[in-house]
Amino acid sequence: MKLNLKIWRQPNSQANGKLENYNVEANEHMSFLEMIDVLNEDLVAKKQDPVAFDHDCREGICGACSMVINGQPHGPLPGTTTCQVHMRHFKDGDTITVEPFRANSFPVVKDLVVDRSAFDRIIQAGGYISVNTGQAPDGNALPVNRDDASKAFDAAACIGCGACVAACPNASAMLFTSAKIAHLGLLPQGKIEARTRVKNMVEQMDKEGFGKCTNTYACEAECPKGISVENIARMNREYFKAVFAGE
Repeated sequence: MKLNLKIWRQPNSQANGKLENYNVEANEHMSFLEMIDVLNEDLVAKKQDPVAFDHDCREGICGACSMVINGQPHGPLPGTTTCQVHMRHFKDGDTITVEPFRANSFPVVKDLVVDRSAFDRIIQAGGYISVNTGQAPDGNALPVNRDDASKAFDAAACIGCGACVAACPNASAMLFTSAKIAHLGLLPQGKIEARTRVKNMVEQMDKEGFGKCTNTYACEAECPKGISVENIARMNREYFKAVFAGE
């Protein structure tokens, strides 16, 4: 199948970028990243600069393959990362526009690669549980309500890819931050630091320059792991409790 590609090219964070046109022949069984690999092989053979893009596992686990495909983070399929999108979902002769995630807090490094270290700093602000080192405790020592355990497990599925930020018209990181807060705060081990955690992580999120949530639900719709916006409501409640408690 022959495809027309419009790919965002930007040599570095200081330079202005633009969409460049390319033609590529792909097999319908290829993944989207394999199709980009074919394009890059052709560019290298022509002594041109290949398209820079992030990838790691290529198994839909890490979320590094962050691309906006035809205006949708990770592409047209629900609950799917870019690397798990296959070319059979496109037609011969299609024009596909490929761009990086758009957010002031995710500056472009090069082409389709963005710097998502803002997420790392949010985690460093409180996305952990302080424990004494030593022998691991018995996994069954602390009983956990089944409903809480299920909700914590669902929130923990967040892979921190940033699709929620790219999908949000305000570039909000509320879904990511709330998922990380929920999966720790719902469990007994995380309740001790729950109030300081939510305050520190929300304040760091604001410091990073992410936008505010206006309940468009675009984040949930584009999240490859289906993280629920219920986590945002829970985070807001916990944040106000922490603020009013003066912690």
